[in-house]
Amino acid sequence: MLWKDAIDELERRRGLAKQGGGEKRIERQHKKGKMTARERIDYIFDKGTFVEVNDLIESRIDDFNLKEKRVPGDGVVTGYGKIRGRLVFIASEDFTVIGGTLGEYHAKKICKIQDMAYMVKAPIIFMYDSGGARIEEGISSLSGYSAMFLRHTKASGVIPQISLMMGPCSGGACYSPALCDFVFMVEKTSTMFLTGPKVVKAVTSEQVTMEELGGDQIHTKISGVAHFSCPDEKSCMDQACDLLEYLPDNSKPMEGMEETPATGGVLKRFVRSNKNPLKDIEALVPDNTKKAYDVKPIIEALVDENSFFEVHAEFAKNAVVGFARMKGKSVGIIANQPLVLSGSLDYNASDKIARFIRFCDCFEIPLITLIDVPAFFPGTDQEQKGIIRHGAKILYAYAEATVPKISLIMRKAYGGAYIAMNSKDMGADMVFAWPIAEIAVMGADGAVNIIFKDSLKSAEDQKTLQQQLKAEYDEQFMNPYIAAARGYVDEVIRPDETRDRLLAALDMLQNKEVEVVYKKHGNIPL
Repeated sequence: MLWKDAIDELERRRGLAKQGGGEKRIERQHKKGKMTARERIDYIFDKGTFVEVNDLIESRIDDFNLKEKRVPGDGVVTGYGKIRGRLVFIASEDFTVIGGTLGEYHAKKICKIQDMAYMVKAPIIFMYDSGGARIEEGISSLSGYSAMFLRHTKASGVIPQISLMMGPCSGGACYSPALCDFVFMVEKTSTMFLTGPKVVKAVTSEQVTMEELGGDQIHTKISGVAHFSCPDEKSCMDQACDLLEYLPDNSKPMEGMEETPATGGVLKRFVRSNKNPLKDIEALVPDNTKKAYDVKPIIEALVDENSFFEVHAEFAKNAVVGFARMKGKSVGIIANQPLVLSGSLDYNASDKIARFIRFCDCFEIPLITLIDVPAFFPGTDQEQKGIIRHGAKILYAYAEATVPKISLIMRKAYGGAYIAMNSKDMGADMVFAWPIAEIAVMGADGAVNIIFKDSLKSAEDQKTLQQQLKAEYDEQFMNPYIAAARGYVDEVIRPDETRDRLLAALDMLQNKEVEVVYKKHGNIPL
């Protein structure tokens, strides 16, 4: 073949790959408020940096008229490029080609890019927009998912894996994002479900829509499968890029490089102001332990300005987790939220906290824990749903983590929940407490009623005696000084000293090393 003819043929095939499912299907995609796979890639990558991989792969199946639907690329665009200056790999499904369904070679493309990301130890993003397994390719489709899941698991804890749900994701395909570190969803256009509405109706006689079964509100608020919900695709991609700025490329940063990249833009945006809101702590944290308050302004006051990036904001709101920066370096923040369930730990909050701890530990991100917790949330519902098993996950995650771990007891720290929230003997490197902190087995009311039950029963004036005993118990036990005297608290500090103490502790712990006895892996109570 002559050079001219050969190059013309190459460009013809490239053109077929780039046009996806054709103008009509692309128009349909746009009418649904969705971008195409290539439009998404053009938006998220730095201009001119994206390099496509395996653009000419095609399905080899001719059955069920599949040959007529085949186009080069096979319904997924894969490659690599720069996002805000950093190398990132991507697999973006193309709904305009056979509904974005996954067949043998569609899966091979994704597996290839997973292998490349793992090989060079760089983050990977998956954009899902697919009808699921390609029925026409039968067992080959299912095998393709298996190969992807194996690679997700292999890469877990080695490189960040981020999923963006840009459309439907159904059946076994849901386990691909579920195996990733973070899941983003788009309001109204993205869904995730194992069994569709028809199956649910056939089995239960219940009629539900796809949104009710697995829309963004279901998964960000109720199931906890998704971490973020975004109003549109561009904001979804923007948030994913923001998240990447808090994360390292991999679990073992190259010698001499910062563990968490901080570009000039990041540092400029997170400049710390001169104000110290914690000087007015009385306005933020009531000394009356029965009064609720919002912990988020406390977090904002401690970290670099405008740097707090909350994760799982709508799920298990009695706990707050997220990333922030302290003098430009990434930290993981975990806090009880007194506004919801008084900040107590239920089974969902336990899962939320434990998973976040383990992610930070994978990628050497220090942990700061802000404590105001009265208990594990009581009740038969919690017991029957496994609060013991779920709560044990927090204990395991904190004890297992070898990153710098710093705790601040702000107000209440009672009972088993005090132990679970990174107490000294659970492995906290530094524990600070504010002067109003109460560290005890339980609150004064409950303690007095149990300890002095007989005395109260026989007393002529039970109310007066109870108040007297409570005051004595408060004075003797409901303060941080016994814990400090025994070494369970390293220092009692004023609120306006807190940021400086946290920064000093982070600086001191930056070269922390923990000798770990070899074992294949522990057996976390899942």
